[in-house]
Amino acid sequence: MGVVQSRISSIERAEAQGTIRLSTLRRAADALDCDLVYLFVPRTTLDQAVRDQALRKAAAMLGPVAHNMRLEDQAVEPDQQVEDLASELIDRRGLWTVARAK
Repeated sequence: MGVVQSRISSIERAEAQGTIRLSTLRRAADALDCDLVYLFVPRTTLDQAVRDQALRKAAAMLGPVAHNMRLEDQAVEPDQQVEDLASELIDRRGLWTVARAK
């Protein structure tokens, strides 16, 4: 890389601490005749991520309704309603958009 040993130690320390800059990694990759690949690796499957998002969105959409129904002593099984709405949302566009409060 054309730098002193202390700089290499500094780079390694920054990498271990998660504070290294992409530009530094790019220079190191070039010096090693490598390509730098920067990517996100999902922690779950795509199906699970979609289902989790649908459940979050369904819960957010039904929250005010469930509250009003409880106030009117008309409570229903909220978990089943959330599950049912989540299943419907999975097949629709806009799953990842945030619902705006009215």
